[in-house]
Amino acid sequence: MSLSIGIVGLPNVGKSTLFNALTNNNILAANYPFATIEPNTGIVAVPDERLAQLAKLYGSTKLLPATVTFVDIAGLVAGASKGEGLGNKFLANIRQCEAIVHIVRAFHDDNVIHVSDRVNPIDDIEIINTELILADIQTIENRLPKIAKEAKTQPLMKATADYLEELLSGLKAGTPLSSLSDVKFEYINDLNLLTAKPVIYAFNVDEQALVDTAKKAELARLVSPARTIFVCAKLEDELKGLTPEDATELLDSYGVKETGLLQMVHAAYDILGLQSYLTAGPKEIRAWTIKKGATAPQAAGVIHGDFERGFIAAQIVEFDELMAAGSEVAAKNAGKMRTEGKDYIMQPGDVVEFRFNV
Repeated sequence: MSLSIGIVGLPNVGKSTLFNALTNNNILAANYPFATIEPNTGIVAVPDERLAQLAKLYGSTKLLPATVTFVDIAGLVAGASKGEGLGNKFLANIRQCEAIVHIVRAFHDDNVIHVSDRVNPIDDIEIINTELILADIQTIENRLPKIAKEAKTQPLMKATADYLEELLSGLKAGTPLSSLSDVKFEYINDLNLLTAKPVIYAFNVDEQALVDTAKKAELARLVSPARTIFVCAKLEDELKGLTPEDATELLDSYGVKETGLLQMVHAAYDILGLQSYLTAGPKEIRAWTIKKGATAPQAAGVIHGDFERGFIAAQIVEFDELMAAGSEVAAKNAGKMRTEGKDYIMQPGDVVEFRFNV
């Protein structure tokens, strides 16, 4: 599975600058080049140092990291849900995304005009949230008449109609679905409601604010308890084209430990409950993305459905133990390689070879 993230925000908040930086600063993507599907969509590799280490161990030259698809939504404006700007078209683009990153401008620059002629993060957040809520209200109101009609002859549909009415009341009161603790997705999965998607708030700050703990805490409080990250689009742009060593040195000079790409990926994996496992051999080294709590057969199914249907067992060694042993043979001789069955719950450090029969 490939993670898909929609990037939203008002015009001139640094959204496209950050998007361009993210999709070009793909240091580990030498064997998975940046691909443009359409002008506002890019696929990038998830940086994972383990792949290169395994490649040395197995003598493989083909590295296939997990990937993230970023969808850059054109700057939304007030009225987007009613078609203002290119609202309807671009709101539709994020319906298929698993998560949303909301870029919020928190920097002052007289040379970059703000759409509202002032920098006010809380107002900007409210505009975007309102448009997403209005879009969901429209979606539910369009669907309800059909479901209400079906409920007259299909009792099971009545629960769906009642639940949508409940959600509609909450949305009209300004409550996004992501703030609810018990969303019943079985009733709304096919609607792709925007406010049901997990949101990461990415505050675009200047270089000074990156090291200003108090300022960052103040901004985080605006959206608490939502997940927040802090990036400087200008700094991210400077990282493009730098060697890994130079990029690390530049980030260190601002007290930053991770690039914007890594921050987004880690935050998205966390809120969506994702993790990666590894497969390794002389032909290729690869990372696969699965849900936390996935069983071995489910993990095998990410590679191919036949692997899950014909699952027999999984031969597993933990990454650190494999590297310490120096080879598969040594790990096996040391008792570090084990065979797991259908009930095994996959772990992030697993290096796996699946056995199956179809």
